[in-house]
Amino acid sequence: MNSHKYVALDVDSANIVAGVFDSKGKSMMECCVKTNGTAIRQFFKLLDGTVHVVFEEGTQAGWLYQVIRPLVAEVIVCDPRHNKLLQAGNKGDRIDVNKLGRLLRLGNVRSVYHGDGTIESLKQLVHGYDTLVEDTTRTMNRVRAIFRSRGMKCNSTVYRSDNRLQWTQKLDIKTAQIRLGSLYKELDYLMELREEAERAMCRHARTHSAYKMINGVPGLGPVRTAQIIAVVGTPHRFRTKRQFWPYCGLAVVTRTSADYEWRGNLPKRRKKPISTRGLNQNFNRTLKAVFTGAALTAIGSNKDFKAYYQRLIDKGIRPEMARLTVARKIASITLTIWKKGENYDPERLNQAAGTSDQ
Repeated sequence: MNSHKYVALDVDSANIVAGVFDSKGKSMMECCVKTNGTAIRQFFKLLDGTVHVVFEEGTQAGWLYQVIRPLVAEVIVCDPRHNKLLQAGNKGDRIDVNKLGRLLRLGNVRSVYHGDGTIESLKQLVHGYDTLVEDTTRTMNRVRAIFRSRGMKCNSTVYRSDNRLQWTQKLDIKTAQIRLGSLYKELDYLMELREEAERAMCRHARTHSAYKMINGVPGLGPVRTAQIIAVVGTPHRFRTKRQFWPYCGLAVVTRTSADYEWRGNLPKRRKKPISTRGLNQNFNRTLKAVFTGAALTAIGSNKDFKAYYQRLIDKGIRPEMARLTVARKIASITLTIWKKGENYDPERLNQAAGTSDQ
């Protein structure tokens, strides 16, 4: 008989605490495994039957998923923020393993997508580029902070190489000038690395079949296209745009209460407006930055999107909500053409109200 086994892992950089449970939740084994590929493979080869595995999202999650996936029937990388049981009560390796095993057996873990490894190279390049962008921004903020600390205002010209001597001489402390010079050198080096990373990322992204389709959408240039492909992986993860918007941080959160009242002997739904509570808080930061940035670019440079945005404003929609609608429209178009394997058609911008992004 092909028995089912449920394996929960608590992972850290050096050690993995593993718990194996049967279909009734009884503990069959508990052991420690070194966090290396050979030891992990040897452990799972000892388990017979249909094996289901769960562990939490973390630094090693992507690598661990690729190691374990070929050896078992199912691997779930879960988001602990959606499992209140993991956060309640005492915490420890053995306690966490038992809780994870119970949730896995009951089917109460929410998985985090890790894909099949075909875009791992692009992911690495995108992560490298994003890190350099963050480091560049941080260094630029430190340059501005030097002038603010001396009660001086500065603008974007403070970064330009032909203006640096002029700005440096405005500082009245010699050591501050030395510090500023070091930051300028750091900024130059980071900008050089950033440009190299951008070229490598875009060059690799162009090898993917979806690149030309997504890059043709207004507002989405080579960099944003590479980021979308790396983060999403496959558009078929999302059944419709209604699942894609929350992932991109573009879904409006609504709250209602006391929706029904009694009229005679029958409950009737109240006629009252639904209260909105802003956008969803659990989302992918990269995709939100991509689509909100693409909306601003498209409104400023594409006549069709500019006219679409103006129509929203003429209807009395607030500018920030109109920009959100444009971002949702771009996200919807991107998902649709990627799924269908089609190129961008400007007519998609004016589709019927049945597919409205309001």
